[in-house]
Amino acid sequence: MKIDSVDFFYLALPEIQNIGDGSQDSLLVRITADGHVGWGESETAPLVSIANWCHPMSHSACKPMRDTVLGQTLDDPADIDRITVAVQADGLDTAQTDHTFAGVEIAMWDLLGRKLEEPAYRLLGYDRAYPKTPYASMLFGDTPQETLEGGKRARAEGYRAAKFGWGPYGRGTVEEDRDHVFAAREGLGTEGILLVDAGTVWVDDVAMAEPRLAALQETDATWLEEPFIGQALTAYRDIAAISGSVKLAGGEGAKSFYEAQHLIDYGNIGFVQIDTGRIGGLAPSKQVADYAVAKGITFVNHTFTTQIALSASLQPFAGLEHHTLCEFPVQSSEMAVALTGGATVPRDANGDVLVPEAPGIGMEPDLTAVKPYLQDVKIRVNDEEIYRSSTIN
Repeated sequence: MKIDSVDFFYLALPEIQNIGDGSQDSLLVRITADGHVGWGESETAPLVSIANWCHPMSHSACKPMRDTVLGQTLDDPADIDRITVAVQADGLDTAQTDHTFAGVEIAMWDLLGRKLEEPAYRLLGYDRAYPKTPYASMLFGDTPQETLEGGKRARAEGYRAAKFGWGPYGRGTVEEDRDHVFAAREGLGTEGILLVDAGTVWVDDVAMAEPRLAALQETDATWLEEPFIGQALTAYRDIAAISGSVKLAGGEGAKSFYEAQHLIDYGNIGFVQIDTGRIGGLAPSKQVADYAVAKGITFVNHTFTTQIALSASLQPFAGLEHHTLCEFPVQSSEMAVALTGGATVPRDANGDVLVPEAPGIGMEPDLTAVKPYLQDVKIRVNDEEIYRSSTIN
């Protein structure tokens, strides 16, 4: 097969709020090859990635991605590896390359799986998929009472685990953060798995993070996620040395296998969280999953947006029986829900997530439902139009 076309669809809510919710817009990717179609999604600022796809060449390591991808042969996983190497070389000096290519790469796996009638996880090398324990992923409330109610809702909906993140956490006093963590524990119940996400709020300041550990330890929190930016390896190492029973989690912002590897090796995290829509797709995510197994730490998906993104994120660790925690978005926007027409990744009678057995990544976009959110994009350089949105149908 030859790659005939790659289309980007920029979807967005009418109003984007200044909150930590990446489900307010989306970059949906469609790829076609010899009559076959695949779908993917990038976790990115859509317009930036669209420009990454079509911009004029700057120099030999800063080329438009479409010149590298279109016309390539796509018949088996080795072709995806070969295309990935070419894209990384041609976009070496473009910081957006991995984010943009992630959606394209996922769409390649989806197309190949559909053609070969195999789920993507099998093409990645797994014989079977194991159920995952979903944790309800939500923002901290503006008040401890709102956080408490969020925990109660998660428990009432059958979640045995929940993650609370961002919002006011880390931005006020230690006592205020303590109240939120205890409210989360009360709402979730004593048996629930409690996870806390600081959203990189302390950048690299260990002294700011350290006094928050006591509340996490007292409430038996499983992890503290992203206390620092992903590059602050020394800060991760230093807080890990004193965090006791509370492990560190991180890696969602990793743009390559090597960034995740460094967090594991030098940051001493206990859970590595990978977003397939950021790191470059399924193959580098699987590489991190293999490395996590070798290093004795736990791989977890990162997904806070759509069910297409969730289904894609499950594929790289589907076959890991003992890596069971799965981020499950429960506060997705109306646009994110519409993307699959309200369809979700299946769950069993115990509430566990089942990796889709359908070919490819196992989820379909609802093209009719998302039309109200489709943004019309045209990019011109001087008098030449170098990009125009494709029709979604």
